[in-house]
Amino acid sequence: MSISVRDVAKKAGVSVGTVSNVLNTPEKVSEATALKVQDAIDSLGFVRNDAARQLRAGKSRSIGLVVLDVRNPFFTDIARGAEEAANHYNMSVLLANSDETQEREQQLLSLFEEQRVVGLLVSPVTSDITVLKKTQARGTPIVLVDRQSKDKSFSSVSVDDVSGGSMAVQHLIDTGRKDILFAGGPIGIEQISDRLKGARAAASRYGSVHLEAFITKNLTVLEGRALGEEILSRPKSKRPDAIFAANDLLALGIMQALVLSPDVSIPEDIAIVGYDDISFASTAFVSLTSIRQPSLSIGAQAVELLIEETENPGLANIRQIVFQPELVIRDSTAKI
Repeated sequence: MSISVRDVAKKAGVSVGTVSNVLNTPEKVSEATALKVQDAIDSLGFVRNDAARQLRAGKSRSIGLVVLDVRNPFFTDIARGAEEAANHYNMSVLLANSDETQEREQQLLSLFEEQRVVGLLVSPVTSDITVLKKTQARGTPIVLVDRQSKDKSFSSVSVDDVSGGSMAVQHLIDTGRKDILFAGGPIGIEQISDRLKGARAAASRYGSVHLEAFITKNLTVLEGRALGEEILSRPKSKRPDAIFAANDLLALGIMQALVLSPDVSIPEDIAIVGYDDISFASTAFVSLTSIRQPSLSIGAQAVELLIEETENPGLANIRQIVFQPELVIRDSTAKI
């Protein structure tokens, strides 16, 4: 049975208003009365319904975070960074997963809006941000995560993915690779298309380098494993000598398939570069070279921008922060 404020008031022999003051404005209550109410709370095991109180007040202490795929440690690290920053403001972060679908993304936006969250951190599924703009126009501040706002209608925290894609392929070229396969998708995800754009830019600087783009359905280990098996089914002369995967999960799946083959050695036959530098990258059976994104800083900075938006609403406060990626070289790439 749920214990109410009325039950506490009856037990303590005070009014409901006095209990409310003890919970919300204790400076208005004498020490003796406060102790009496606290004894009643402890005796009854009362737990305040803070969510209901916040809804009545029309405000919350929660921030909604919508990511593309919560299974990707990159996004859970962003959530961790956001949570650490939110703690400084006595706020919590509610993490949700769009599954890389616009329909689910829209459902989550509506749900968080109904919950009267302080604001939203969103990694959009596509460049179509019409629904986000409508949500923002109704009064819910939004900061884009891992994506820039091209028309500067949103504050954002992102990484220069074009630079990251170029960096990955340039490294493979520097190790002597000339037949490179880019793996990633869906291509409608702007981060993926930017990484491919950077990869193509790097390859185009060398007439002897060929870049093949293999567009995947998603960015999972299973999808990577399937691609690895497809590569193994090709004649040796048709296989790439290097692979740039658009994220580490995809790269790790490809590696899982390739290491099972007796006629493929990593990196001697096929070098592999991933993206994100998740914790598993350094501990894989062949440690994975990856493009590092500052995921914790992305999450923390996004919260700071959101707080700025809530305290000073208006387009004048739009800020777009772009981090530079970093190449982390490990055993999956080597000179030939």
